[in-house]
Amino acid sequence: MKKEYNIPPKSMEDIPTYGFSWMDFITAIPSPLMVVTSYKSNGLPNACLQSWATFVGEGDEFYCIMASVNKDGHMYKTIREQGDLVINFPSAEYFDKCKQTIKNNNFDDDEISKSGLTAEKASKVNAPVIKECFLNLECQYLWEKELHDGSRHVVMCVNVKNILMDTCLFDEKFGRYSEQGYIYNVHYPINPETGEGGYDCLATLKRIESTKNYY
Repeated sequence: MKKEYNIPPKSMEDIPTYGFSWMDFITAIPSPLMVVTSYKSNGLPNACLQSWATFVGEGDEFYCIMASVNKDGHMYKTIREQGDLVINFPSAEYFDKCKQTIKNNNFDDDEISKSGLTAEKASKVNAPVIKECFLNLECQYLWEKELHDGSRHVVMCVNVKNILMDTCLFDEKFGRYSEQGYIYNVHYPINPETGEGGYDCLATLKRIESTKNYY
């Protein structure tokens, strides 16, 4: 049996949504976790723990579409000022340190080193790379569009110019799709009938099938 929800259920009337749509909490669609890095105008690294993104390629080009970038945040400001950024993917081992970037975000902070991580220079763009992350995508800003007229958030598209990937993850059995690989943000899943739940959690991928001929 399926139930339809086109207005907030009564169970959520007193649940704060922190600016998110109530539909976010009912669907709880997972999204990869990453740290977006760039340089502030004072030359120090900016780092922002980010989710709500997807990746798509066409021909020789590869793009990241970030679905919710806050126009009031440092990440948005530095990307618009500099035009360059790096998308860094941490494993679960380094997530706690990456989470520290949320509070280590003063203008005069080196937000990477202050969080216990190592900043290195990217080779193709003017932005810092987080050494401990197993995958780094060096990117350039392309375009943005408000989610709706007057929205505080934009959809932002960036073009991947260079990929850095740890060789120990090349083996799919123990790499990208293992506990050492991508981690996902499962955002605040709530039971729409009872209102129970309401906590963020992390997840990793588990492969259920392998095939060479999807197309």
